[in-house]
Amino acid sequence: MGRAEDQIQGAPGAVPAQRIEESSAPEYRSYTRHLGSLAAAAGRSEAGAVAAVLSDADRVMAESAVVTHLDRRAAHLLDAEGFPAWARAMEGVLSGRDFPARRLREWNLLRSITVDTPWSSQELTGASDWCQRTAVALLTSRAALGLLASAARTRRVRNAAAQRLRKLPES
Repeated sequence: MGRAEDQIQGAPGAVPAQRIEESSAPEYRSYTRHLGSLAAAAGRSEAGAVAAVLSDADRVMAESAVVTHLDRRAAHLLDAEGFPAWARAMEGVLSGRDFPARRLREWNLLRSITVDTPWSSQELTGASDWCQRTAVALLTSRAALGLLASAARTRRVRNAAAQRLRKLPES
C-alpha cells in the first residue's frame, strides 16, 4: 500500500480511501484522514487544522500526522517569503508539544541556513540526526556542509556531508 503519507486521496499512487478504511488499523485510518485535512487546509486555516488534529485523543498519532505535515509544508516553503509567517502561526499551536515544536525549530534553523541569515554552529551540531541528515540532503551552504562533514553527530552524516560538499560547484 505504500507509506501512510502517500495515501492521501488524490495523491499520485494513492490507495482509494475505501481500501484504506477496510484494510487498516483505526489509528492508521485516523492518521491518513488527518493528513488529508491538513493538506486541504494548507495556507488557509492551517493553524486551526493543526490544532484540531492535536486535539485527537491519540496524542502520538496526532503528533506524528502534524510532524509529517510540517515536514511537507516546510520543505515546500523553505526558501519562500511566506515561511516566517507560516512558522509563527505553527509555533502558536504547537506550544506544549515537544516533538512537533522541536521539528519546527529545526526547520527554522534549516531556513536560516538556506536564506543565509545568522545561525550558530552549536545549533546545527546539536540538532537531531534527522535535522542533520535533512540539512545534508537540502542545503547548499558550504559552511553548513563543511561543519557537518567535520562535526556531525554520526559518521553517516559526516560522510554524506563530505560527499555532498565535494559535488557542489565551486563558488
